[in-house]
Amino acid sequence: MTDRPLPLRILGIDTSCDDTGVGIVALTPDGQVSVLANRVWSQAVHAQYGGVMPELASREHVERIDQIMEDALREAGLRVEDIGAVAATSGPGLVGALLVGLMYGKGFAQALNVPFHAAHHLEGHIFAAASEAQLSAPFLALVVSGGHTHLFDVPRDGEYVLVGATRDDAAGEAFDKVARLAGLGYPGGPAISEAATRGNPQAVPFKEPLKGQSGFDFSFSGLKTAALLAHRGGATPDDLAASFQRAAVQTLVNTTVRAAHATGRTTLVVSGGVAANRALRDAFAATGLHVVFPGKGLNTDNGAMIALAGAAAIQAGRPASTLDGGATAYAPLATT
Repeated sequence: MTDRPLPLRILGIDTSCDDTGVGIVALTPDGQVSVLANRVWSQAVHAQYGGVMPELASREHVERIDQIMEDALREAGLRVEDIGAVAATSGPGLVGALLVGLMYGKGFAQALNVPFHAAHHLEGHIFAAASEAQLSAPFLALVVSGGHTHLFDVPRDGEYVLVGATRDDAAGEAFDKVARLAGLGYPGGPAISEAATRGNPQAVPFKEPLKGQSGFDFSFSGLKTAALLAHRGGATPDDLAASFQRAAVQTLVNTTVRAAHATGRTTLVVSGGVAANRALRDAFAATGLHVVFPGKGLNTDNGAMIALAGAAAIQAGRPASTLDGGATAYAPLATT
């Protein structure tokens, strides 16, 4: 591989679902990372369907990725030859969409003769928080997004123990469905958050899911059904949004705090699209844990988080990936 000057500039690409993300980070010899660019094209075509259409997502990635790459390099003030390593999401996600960014990243790395790292999407979400603080195990990590609600214990760098996960809908998926039910639009997270500022969080007496469980799993299907019944019963969209948000935040925070006490962890990373929710952030801030959230623009799917995951892999001395690996729709992060 051709040597590149330090700091090492790492290119990250994520096309796992409906966002075309390209980011660039700088890694210094002492392990400090900084985000130089983070460009994301969010596909609006899916709004009319109320959810992501896989074939349309793949086509949009193909059409947009060249321009997003150019925009990222321009934002960072770099030339193509300044890139010293490439990371791209290999899974989990929509296989057709993943393949666009994965093959693009491999081609980029091969053309530049630089290391390529196949990145796990959830590890990318976790290390998005490295933009705000240097992450060092042990810590807990809650990834909460439209497709994932997973709680990991990270006892050592690169080791992930699944502590709890959703038994049905992901939290972000539930936000989308309740927002659509209430006629608040798509994506549901921002729509629910905005409507909740106008509603009464006590108007609908949602029960906390799985309250009293001994484990640390999550469930949102019951809240979704209760929201449907409340909607049919005449609850206003704003009250429904505020009450649903209260219950969803309550179960996420209470379950995670119990897990922190059980594992003895005092540092918590909260990432993923739902981590942008202000009510969730305020509730975690009141727990007494050291909570780290990703920086602005790094909560939802993006390329910078994949570049940050690549930086973590390089710092840990993990070998570069081969160029013959494929995309994987289902790829557990847990190592034990």
